[in-house]
Amino acid sequence: MSADKRPIAIDDIYRINSVEDPRVSPDGQWVAFVRVTIDRMENGYKRNIWLWPTVGGEPRQLTRSGKDFYPRWSPDGRSLALVSARDGKPQIYVLPVEAPGGEARAVTSMPNGAISPAWSPDGTQIAFLASLNAEEREKEARGEKPEPPSDKLEGKHRKERQEEDEKKRLDPYPVLRIPFRAGTAFLGDRYTQVYVINAAEAGKPEDNLPRRLTDIDANHEPPAWSPDGQFIYTSRQVDISKDEPFRDNSLFRIRLSDGVSEQITDDQYVCYGVQPSPDGQWLAYIRFPRHERSVTEHINRLAIQTASGGEARDLNVELDESALDYFWMADSSAIVFNTNTRGDCPIRRVSPQGGAVETLSHGRFKSVSVTVGPRGEAAYTASTPSQPIELYTMSAGGEAQQVTHFNKEWLESIIIQNVHELKWTSPDGNEVQGWYLLPVSYEEGRKYPLVVNIHGGPHVMWGPSEASMFHEWQTHAAQGYVVFFCNPRGSDGYGEAFIQALHAAWGDVAFKDVMSGVDALLAKGFVDADRMAVTGGSYGGYMTAWVIGHTDRFKCAVSQRGVYNLLSFYGTSDVPSLISGEFSTEPWEGHDVLWKHSPLAYAHQIKTPLLILHAENDYRVPIEQAEQLFAYVRRSGGTVEFIRFPRDGHELTRSGEPDHRVSHITHQVNWFNKYLMPEVSHADR
Repeated sequence: MSADKRPIAIDDIYRINSVEDPRVSPDGQWVAFVRVTIDRMENGYKRNIWLWPTVGGEPRQLTRSGKDFYPRWSPDGRSLALVSARDGKPQIYVLPVEAPGGEARAVTSMPNGAISPAWSPDGTQIAFLASLNAEEREKEARGEKPEPPSDKLEGKHRKERQEEDEKKRLDPYPVLRIPFRAGTAFLGDRYTQVYVINAAEAGKPEDNLPRRLTDIDANHEPPAWSPDGQFIYTSRQVDISKDEPFRDNSLFRIRLSDGVSEQITDDQYVCYGVQPSPDGQWLAYIRFPRHERSVTEHINRLAIQTASGGEARDLNVELDESALDYFWMADSSAIVFNTNTRGDCPIRRVSPQGGAVETLSHGRFKSVSVTVGPRGEAAYTASTPSQPIELYTMSAGGEAQQVTHFNKEWLESIIIQNVHELKWTSPDGNEVQGWYLLPVSYEEGRKYPLVVNIHGGPHVMWGPSEASMFHEWQTHAAQGYVVFFCNPRGSDGYGEAFIQALHAAWGDVAFKDVMSGVDALLAKGFVDADRMAVTGGSYGGYMTAWVIGHTDRFKCAVSQRGVYNLLSFYGTSDVPSLISGEFSTEPWEGHDVLWKHSPLAYAHQIKTPLLILHAENDYRVPIEQAEQLFAYVRRSGGTVEFIRFPRDGHELTRSGEPDHRVSHITHQVNWFNKYLMPEVSHADR
């Protein structure tokens, strides 16, 4: 152990920086990106736009409001369009880049905000999304605009009245379709529509009237221009009477001259994320088979079709890996994309004609966002086993360079434990891949307590570079624990058959893989079999409860935001079809099947001390799931505690209130310490 370094602490969460959404300028001279920091005093996050010169040098900060994101270059490379909430609701701004210190200019003044700017090929217009309900769209079509206030005081009172009216507008709240709530909020009657607006500087933003191209109660995805500027591509729900819009998404082409919208993909696939090729010949997008199993039981398919129509082809089916983010080469000769691959996310390249997929990247990392410059150079964000997400560039030949080092000073002050790979064969004969970290205090010949981590999804892929778990795993190791995690059957990154092996068997199949992994780790001789804990979130919470309902091998458990009753989850979640698709039944048809596969059915058997952590505004896995598990375990004589986090939702541990994230992991570690290391009273925040 280095004398000038310390173990990582729980409140180091506040020191972690991240990087998002890189974009290479049209001339290849700059990379714009978003830097994300935590504001401890405000208990929130700041996002600002930064620039890095590709010829070399240090990144420089462009914006400072703390509420700026989604940078998009103008075709001439002189300006950036971005989204900023600096004055309240998010609006589209244009920021000159040629003149350092230039002011961002508001382009939109939409009453409910504006997002997702996209420049026209000639740079004269910007397409964007804005939300309105049917009544607001009608008023807009009639040209109705409120009279400006006579003075500042009237403006203040009018704003207060509008805010009060908005609070009461959906009170009481009508529920007409599913989902009716998502994220941390109830869904309203407003839907994102596609607009275009003049990008040139001309008077006040309220005088620069945008033109709306769509008029339907469906949310549209970010717009993309055809290279000739005649069309805008987007995707949206086809049949607005159906529940769960994400299951009914198709691609649409909107003619700019008259706003006529045409569906360009068939009903066999769910499609989104369209990108036309720079030469206008091709359309690329992500799709899933619509009517087979659950859409989540397939790899993400990178599809291609000609812009004029014709049958689509999947470019990564033979590769058998999910495509994540992707970007066209400037000459339209290839698509650069990243994939989930056995714990890593390498960067690939493939021709739109199909054929062999080329691997561009080398090394162990997990890439997130990928963009490509005019000469084939890539800029991407990525995490590694030893650091959170930073910005990287890669030459057309595949030589990578780390560009930002925002976490460098902090990382140099703390001890980072290496991640070790472990492979084993499950009882069913399947090879399973996992990893482990040794405790900071590790000495050969001693045995240490173990914390088993199980991922969510259920079709997520973890790996040694998992940025969302970096701090948590390193904290467990700093507290003196061996940390173990794996990708049991059902995980992405090992092919579609591996994903589908979990079908209608969430608990049984993964239980065998996880527990055989624990045995493989025990065989190494440094884990104390009498001091083991298990934890996980979402589906990992499901598995945590399932595990302790089927074995008493663990000394304690922490279940986070878990699904415990498949029957009630179906009726309260924003994704009920996850259950009917994954188990091939509806609750009224397969009640006994869903109950049999619910951890709650075995909760009366749980005698392992259990801590339940759940957010009150979790509308993906509603808190009623935790309430039921708590009641069943407590009423049947088990040891259980339940911590509720107000305001936050399903993403609490990843993007929730920073203070809640600190509290969450503090409760978790203190529970482990209580049962596995009673000599340790409380974790050091």
